[in-house]
Amino acid sequence: MFDQLSSRLQKVMKFLRGEGKITEKNMAEALKMIRMSFLEADVNYRVVKEFEERIKVKALDQKVLMSLTPAQQVIKIVRDELTFLLGKDVKKLTFASHPPSIFMLVGLQGSGKTTTCGKLARWVVTLKKSPLLVSFDLKRPAAQEQLKMIASMLKLPFYEMTGEQMASPSGVLKELLKYTENKGFDTLIVDTAGRLHIDEELMKELWMVKDILKPTELIYVGDSMTGQDAVKSAQLFEEKIGLTSVILTKLDGDARGGAALSIVSVTGKPIKFIGVGEKFDKLEIFHPDRMASRILGMGDILSLIEKAEEEADLEEAEALARKLKRQELTFEDFKKQLIQMKKMGSLSQFLNLLPQSGPFKKMAQISIDDRRIIYFEAIINSMTKEERENPKIIDGSRRSRIAKGSGRPVSEVNQLLKQFTEMKKMMKRSQFQKLISNLPQ
Repeated sequence: MFDQLSSRLQKVMKFLRGEGKITEKNMAEALKMIRMSFLEADVNYRVVKEFEERIKVKALDQKVLMSLTPAQQVIKIVRDELTFLLGKDVKKLTFASHPPSIFMLVGLQGSGKTTTCGKLARWVVTLKKSPLLVSFDLKRPAAQEQLKMIASMLKLPFYEMTGEQMASPSGVLKELLKYTENKGFDTLIVDTAGRLHIDEELMKELWMVKDILKPTELIYVGDSMTGQDAVKSAQLFEEKIGLTSVILTKLDGDARGGAALSIVSVTGKPIKFIGVGEKFDKLEIFHPDRMASRILGMGDILSLIEKAEEEADLEEAEALARKLKRQELTFEDFKKQLIQMKKMGSLSQFLNLLPQSGPFKKMAQISIDDRRIIYFEAIINSMTKEERENPKIIDGSRRSRIAKGSGRPVSEVNQLLKQFTEMKKMMKRSQFQKLISNLPQ
């Protein structure tokens, strides 16, 4: 995400670091580069202008100019202003003080609204809550079939409305409220009508739903791939029915990121979640400060740690630590770590969370085929228990058998064995032993 903007802004940061001191002249050049970076990323022009002006005023302050590290001071200002632009602080989803909490999702057709309902329901379940899913669309009753299928995949309850019920819209919504309360659901997630464009009929329908359900949160779901179109439609939804927050979808495929950088300023509403993949677990809480750091190539180590903590098996991690200390790593251990890495997501996403400086410089530019993890796992699965425990016995004929069993060429089997051998050698080095000296016995 933000690939294009990130690479351009990192060039600006590099330019500033290369300047001995900050002057009006080189600051004007840096601001011009920032302006062009933002405009090419499809950021709203008014937002860019205000952003540029705030940086200029702060960067040319005498305290900054006279500091020992003026370039670093300016870079910090850019990061702080970028964080402010994205929303400043993490805004959590609001739950009702008296259940049920009602989340009404609105947005244009094709924005990923229905899938986001499923993602949000799954996220709510992680909080030990019991969500009920429902789809309400007067023009397209068949629209509920998609959400019904998603609910089935997630093994979550779904409230199905019949054609007869839909003939009395206000009545069926009141029945829905009674059903939610009587059945003890503490969360109601409502998918609403989606159209290719905003019209008066759609807004009347949404107003009725809002008026009867009185949602705890009215959330706009915007497709970040559409750039300023997502911002404009969000602004219209805010003006017509009023929003409380935003969820941006498809951020994993958006190289520009203009919508994310404009929507908070234009609507005045916070981004609370971002969709970073098609699977139902690919909904992340939006952290403006972390996103600003990632855009500027400073990495996002906190998100990386959180991902690891979510997927890690504590007992297995401690057992591996003991084996590392005793230099007893086997292919079985290696396979377990490959499985953990798969759970955390793609390797390219993993590398994008690392700072693009110091020892991690240019790591994100490495071309990685995520299928290699699957291939390595298949190769290890084709080994016997004895071979996994003692790879030294794997001779030519065994390599050939392992290759056939895994469906991979012998060259890949050789490559995996070589990498494993190198890893074992590294474990014996004094620097590595010093690094793991504090691990559990």
